[in-house]
Formats: sequence, C-alpha cells, structure tokens
Amino acid sequence: MKQYDIAIVGAGMAGATLAVAVDHLCQGKLNIAVIEAYQLHDEQRHPGFDSRAIALSYGTAQILKQLDLWARFEPFLTPITDIEISDRSHLGLADITAQDEHVAALGYVVELESVGRIYQQAIRECTSIDYYCPAKVKHIERTLESVTVTLSDDQLLQANLLVAADGALSESCQHINIPLNEIDFEQVAVIANVTTEVAPQGRAFERFTEFGPVAFLPMSEGRSSVVWCMPEARAQKMMQATDDDVIAALQQDFGWRLGKITKVGALACYPLVLRYREQIVSHRFAVVGNAAQTLHPIAGQGFNLGIRDVFSLAEEITQAYQEQGDVGNYSMLSRYRQRRQQDRELTMSLTSCLVNSFSNAWPAMRVGRNLGLLAISYLPYLKQPIVKRTMGLVER
Repeated sequence: MKQYDIAIVGAGMAGATLAVAVDHLCQGKLNIAVIEAYQLHDEQRHPGFDSRAIALSYGTAQILKQLDLWARFEPFLTPITDIEISDRSHLGLADITAQDEHVAALGYVVELESVGRIYQQAIRECTSIDYYCPAKVKHIERTLESVTVTLSDDQLLQANLLVAADGALSESCQHINIPLNEIDFEQVAVIANVTTEVAPQGRAFERFTEFGPVAFLPMSEGRSSVVWCMPEARAQKMMQATDDDVIAALQQDFGWRLGKITKVGALACYPLVLRYREQIVSHRFAVVGNAAQTLHPIAGQGFNLGIRDVFSLAEEITQAYQEQGDVGNYSMLSRYRQRRQQDRELTMSLTSCLVNSFSNAWPAMRVGRNLGLLAISYLPYLKQPIVKRTMGLVER
C-alpha cells in the first residue's frame, strides 16, 4: 500500500490546479497522488480539456500568478478588455471596460485543449506528485486516521485526505454518499467557434434573447467562442441545420456588433443543469470545482468559482501542514467549508437569478431587467459589486 498525504481524484483543471498549488505552497514537502480515468493520446482530448474556450477572471489570473502558473498560460491567452451586456430588441445596455476598472484586462480567454497540455507538463515536473492514469476509484474506506482508496487495477493508496475533483457527477462523492442537488434550466447550450467580419479585438458580449443568453468571447486569430443557450427543440434543429442556416439564426439572435458572421465551426451541445452539493466536506474528504457545483454558463462564473474552491483548500492544507502535519483533520476541513459557504451561495444565486430574469418574455420582467441594465451603466454603487464579482474579486 502506497502512502500519501493527499489523494486527488480527477486531473481536469480543478484537480490539476490543486495538485500544483499544494506542491507550490508546501514547497514539495507533501506526497500527492493524482488519479485520472482518461488516458490521453495525441489524437484525443480529455473531456475536461476539450475544444471549448473558457474565460479566466481577473481574480483567477491573480491566483495563477501566485502559483507561478501564469507564465505557462500567457502564450495561449486572449485578453478581454470590454464586456457589453444587452437585451435583444430593447434599450437595456451595460458596458464594463478594463480602462474604467484601471486594469490591463477584465479577464482572459483560453482554449481548454491548451490548458490540458499546460497541466500535464506542470504535473510531470513536480517530483512530489505521482500520476495514476488510466485509473478509476473502485472503493473508498475511511478510518479515524486515514482514507484507503482501491483503484480499478486493485492498487491500494492510503492518504490523510481524499479530494473529489472528478466533475459534476463525481463518482468519488457517490462512494461517500454525498447528495447531489439538481435544477434543470430547461435549456441547452450550443457551442461553436465563429469568425466575424469585424474582429472582436478584446470585446466580449452577453446578449439576452427570448430563447436564452448568447455569449461571444474573443479568441486568437480574430475568432469568437460562442455559447448559445436555447430550448432543447431549437438546439436539435441547430445541430442538424446547414452552416448557412446556423449563421442566419445566430446573426438574428446576436445582431451585427461584429458585422457579418462569416464562418461557423463544428457545433456541440450539452444540457444546462445546476448541480451542487450542499455538503463539500466529510471525514477526511473534500470536494472542489464542478464536483462541488456546476453552474449555468451565463456570466462565466462556474470555472472561476471552482478555482477559488481549489486555492482556498490549498491554503488551508498548507496551514494544517505547517501547524500540525495532519492535512486531513477536522479543523482544516471545517475552515475550508466555512470559507467557501458565502461565495458559493452568492455566485449560485447570481447565475440562477440572471437565468430566470433574462430567459423569459414576461413584460414586467422585461421592463425590470432593462431598467436594471441601464442602472448598472449609470449608478456606480450598483455597478461595482457586479463588476467585482464578474472579475472574481471576492472574498474567499
């Protein structure tokens, strides 16, 4: 049986960041096991590191800088310098700019495929991290002092702390019997990369329509990454439509802020469901990232919330190691749970409220949301809390 301080299940962005963060903060003095089910080959993509792009908030960028990871990301980043929020066919409009916030960028866009390669290299360079791949967790047994994990090949690993970072339907959490709550938004996200007549040049857009929000994120080579939310029946039609028909429908929803949409890449889609676990700690067990909560993509909060989970847990692990040596003790887990409670609740509430407010055509709601967008533009005391959360500048 191999002995570790920490075992992390999942080597997507949350699990990989946690492994590298703990190694960095504890100066390589903790032994870490990372357990990953997917064996990557050159022609394959890890499901957590697929062809999608994500927005890293300003706050996430600061965390990655503290972990000495930022330099690895820089070659693959596209800065977001302007975010425009609008309601289709109505007057409501809000604009957030990096210049107004006195920063170089509000956030950054990165393709997850590139992120996967960054973390594979970072993990390989950490001598304190052992990488078990492909491997799945078959059984978890906990005692007062440790957790024993049986892998799919019957290897046994023993650790002081086990962390679930294995996605929304986390099998680790199922082994521990931590309940999962689900709220179906009755929407599907259609995602694609597009080229437009006018290059985005750092501009991101969140456009609300009667079908649901559509977001454009600026990417390299003048492209934009599109997350297009709509009812399932319409999504199925889009998945079967010709490129010309897809472009026409997207142009109708998004408008002409970037001129004509000239090209659309391959479409993919997935259902939009809020999944969350109220309980993110158990005996010698912690939950981070999408395993803790998976949000609607509106406002791009989900991934950045997960990174705040990861860094908070890494800090608490470091404190426990420095004070007591036992990184899985109750007081450490209790501090992690308390630190994350408010941020998790507020961010989940914000995204759910935005979906409910902007994804319907009720006249009273339509008037209210447009007044809200105008108020954000002209009333700084309303704008600043929203801007700070958008930028990830929140208490952890």
